[in-house]
Amino acid sequence: MSSSVPSPVARLRGLRPSWPSWPSPKVLRTELLAGLVVGLALIPEAISFSVIVGVDPAIGLFTSFTMAVVISVVGGRPAMISAATGAVALVLAPLNRQHGFGYLVAAVILGGVFQMALGALGVAKLLRFVPRSVMVGFVNSLAVLVFMAQIPELHDVPWAVYPLIAGGLLLLVFFPRVTRAVPAPLVTVVVLTVITVAAGIAVPTVGDRGELPSALPVPGLPDVPFTLDTLTTVAPYALAMALVGLMESLMTAKLVDDITDTRSGKARESIGQGIANIVTGFFGGMGGCAVIGQTMINVKVSGARTRLSTFFAGTFLMVLCIALGPVVSRIPMAALVAVMVMVSVAAFDWHSVAPRTLRRMPAGETLVMVVTVTCVVVTHNLAVGVVAGTVVAMVVFARRVARLADVTTAVDPGGDRIVYSVTGELFFASANDLVTRFDYVTDPGRVVIDLSAAHIWDASSVAALDAITAKYEQRGKTVEIIGLNEPSAEMHRALSGELTGSH
Repeated sequence: MSSSVPSPVARLRGLRPSWPSWPSPKVLRTELLAGLVVGLALIPEAISFSVIVGVDPAIGLFTSFTMAVVISVVGGRPAMISAATGAVALVLAPLNRQHGFGYLVAAVILGGVFQMALGALGVAKLLRFVPRSVMVGFVNSLAVLVFMAQIPELHDVPWAVYPLIAGGLLLLVFFPRVTRAVPAPLVTVVVLTVITVAAGIAVPTVGDRGELPSALPVPGLPDVPFTLDTLTTVAPYALAMALVGLMESLMTAKLVDDITDTRSGKARESIGQGIANIVTGFFGGMGGCAVIGQTMINVKVSGARTRLSTFFAGTFLMVLCIALGPVVSRIPMAALVAVMVMVSVAAFDWHSVAPRTLRRMPAGETLVMVVTVTCVVVTHNLAVGVVAGTVVAMVVFARRVARLADVTTAVDPGGDRIVYSVTGELFFASANDLVTRFDYVTDPGRVVIDLSAAHIWDASSVAALDAITAKYEQRGKTVEIIGLNEPSAEMHRALSGELTGSH
């Protein structure tokens, strides 16, 4: 194994905390305030996801606390927020309904084990096969989902909610022009809370979503029989949770990499997500992964860049719920809706849908982005959108590359030999048409196929060459294949004659 490729053991050993040694007062203030804002923003969503799973709101809040605090130490992407998420909630909700909460907790722990194993095996490297159009679609679909999640907060509510949201949006837009010393989302939450409390305005509040916890979570084992039957019940849900959680986390990490112009350890992040879910499971949590909305608040709006903000977010979440529960419960939902709407607007890649961009962008690239967004919005599952978009991108790429393969002919002056020059990449998409490019009936007795400007990539190409050779031999003609580069020649030697029968 090359020294540049870390082994699974080396990846596990790389999980050493990398806290900033001596953060400056300015950095510390930024991280503290960002963590406070994110901690506030996590509360309503954690409670909402608890409702999706069908558990007590405190479970979702505990999950967000343990995920954020643990991942701040063992994760690979500083400043990224991990907490309870809708995607993981949707995966585990059927298990909780059918078998009970104990099985859900067992699935979270097993899912964490799967994530650690996948991270140690280097599954994060698969992210490089996700094209840019899928990434753009991922970002845009996240922005759409964040916005759509706020729409229910506008239905059947007192009229005062609407001016409060409008005022919150104005604060979020214009306050940063006055000063960036204090994050605009924090100012918005404080101002709107003071207004509603002082004026006695009756609007939906955080406290209406559920009772906040009054004590820290206590560790324990899941209440399930430790049998093979239990394992076979929870394993499919655990694997689905592991894959969905890793995909969301790695895609979000890549997005933060792009925003901050820094690199992160994707393998470490994968293993860290597993550790965080295992810890969360033992504390009776419902599992989670990276959350795009709060991560955008932390990185893009509040300017956080270190692990401290993630740690503070989880810590403040519990402090706010336990010590300041009565105060936090009076925060109007309108304030948090305004913050999340602003996040969705800031996260959306408006340049990607500008008419000028769409005119210049190849149709296939636009199709990939549209498919990704559509699948995510329809299913509310980011993993489905990313997989569908990547598959479409592969098909578009294969069609595009297949068209580059070409065949030209040159007949010797004597007329007893013809040379076919094949150029381009030969694989299943291009090789299928290769057989039709030869004139088997009228060609002379000697046929030369020159592959100097081509490359054989798969068995389909070898099978096509075998079929061409067989068709000529049936007519008593000889075929010579020349110009193979070493990898192509090695594949041809290994597979030729083994893939096709008699013709």
